[in-house]
Amino acid sequence: MGNPFQDQLLKAGLVTKKQVQKVKQDKNRQKKLQKQHSKKEKAVDEVKLKAQHVAEEKANRDRELNRKKEEQAKQKAISIEINQLIENNCLARDDSCEIVYNFEHNKKVRRIYVDADMKQQIVNGRLGIARIEGRYELVSKTIAEKIQQRNAKRVVIFDTQASADEGDAYAEHQIPDDLMW
Repeated sequence: MGNPFQDQLLKAGLVTKKQVQKVKQDKNRQKKLQKQHSKKEKAVDEVKLKAQHVAEEKANRDRELNRKKEEQAKQKAISIEINQLIENNCLARDDSCEIVYNFEHNKKVRRIYVDADMKQQIVNGRLGIARIEGRYELVSKTIAEKIQQRNAKRVVIFDTQASADEGDAYAEHQIPDDLMW
């Protein structure tokens, strides 16, 4: 089946068979080139899209890693700052501190040796106990509040008003200060 227009031109003698064949060959070549070009273009587009997707994923991972590293550096700086606060402002305890003061921290009973004045200040809420490198030190309430603002897990503050619960059935009964447990 030929092209009716080409057949009419051949009958009229306006074109030769060679010219018609050459036009057909050119059309076939163009179709093949277009098919090859479109396949290459699709392949190139797919490759470009995959490369962009991989690059975006890598950038997201890098951003997440950088954010985690910055967070870790920030936490480390805060920890160093807290250690300096505790070391520079802790109250000196010496051999005269023979009274064992027991307190709860992280659901465990801990102990620290204090003297009578320090114990009274802890009970009154004027002193706090801060944790540094596995040991506990006494600090003033203002320093303890600063530490608590930076990291609440590093400080234990005793405030008598905060310890009295409103729903506590034994709230009206005072606990003796000299009670040892």
